[in-house]
Amino acid sequence: MARKVLVLGEVRDGSLRNVSFEAVAAGKTASEGGEVVGVLIGDSVSALASGMIHYGADRVVTVEDEKLKQYTPDGFSQALMAVIDSESPDGLIFGHTAMGKDLAPKIAAKLESGLISDVTSLEEAGGNLVFTRPIYSGKAFEKKIVTDGLLFATIRPNNIAPLEKDESRSGEVASVAAEIKDLRTIIKEVVRKASEGVDLSEAKVIIAGGRGVKSEEGFEPLKELASVLNGAVGASRGACDADYCDYSLQIGQTGKVVTPDLYIACGISGAIQHLAGMSNSKVIVAINKDPEANIFKVADYGIVGDLFEVVPLLTEEFKKLKVNA
Repeated sequence: MARKVLVLGEVRDGSLRNVSFEAVAAGKTASEGGEVVGVLIGDSVSALASGMIHYGADRVVTVEDEKLKQYTPDGFSQALMAVIDSESPDGLIFGHTAMGKDLAPKIAAKLESGLISDVTSLEEAGGNLVFTRPIYSGKAFEKKIVTDGLLFATIRPNNIAPLEKDESRSGEVASVAAEIKDLRTIIKEVVRKASEGVDLSEAKVIIAGGRGVKSEEGFEPLKELASVLNGAVGASRGACDADYCDYSLQIGQTGKVVTPDLYIACGISGAIQHLAGMSNSKVIVAINKDPEANIFKVADYGIVGDLFEVVPLLTEEFKKLKVNA
């Protein structure tokens, strides 16, 4: 059944996040030959509309207002409801990001709709659109279908591949007027912590450290390896609790859930809470001195050894491979 599906694009530092393109790909599948409409909300976002069209959106609708310069649940929900009222879609697709996890339930409540969250894949089977999502901290997966009403889902980043970029594609870009009022929260300034490298939630390669790194300085070899592989640095809760790094790097049940192509765990024992945040990575490499460490049970490749010896060796080998490539 052909559907009109709205896909919310996410903007960070003046650019579209990669999850926006993944959401468009999911929208294409969900539309089943219907129309995919990108939605951009912000202060000055019209210039980014072509990016969503190049990755598969048929057209884009924008809502622009100075009050939408920074994300607030009140402001964005008002803007998005104006688009929904204007477009009357059959489906909505958001990224399962900090913003998506906050905004989607609010919109679902306003629409009195169900919501399938944290979707890792969707496919047509037996005449139904089947959504797959992890449960029990990633130990199992459940499949869901929507039998009635609005199709509404959030997708986990790095799980649904974006469509191939086609800069020859064109589509209409229109604006919708929305009255943004009665904001309970007004953001005056955003102060970001200094960070280096790739966004952890969208990284294709992650080098993560645990208590085995022993200190803040112990993360330096991991940062160097991440730099060589154009990856991001993450951490277990144990490393964060020990003040080796900031909690913004935490991966796990109470931190970020990541699904990179390559996850290298250094000095991480493999507590179940940590595994919940990374066990769906495509390839897992574990480096630990303890051959009985739980992390080896989920690893595709295991190296029993001192991370301070192994990681520099890996870094040098990858450097050689890049030079000879």
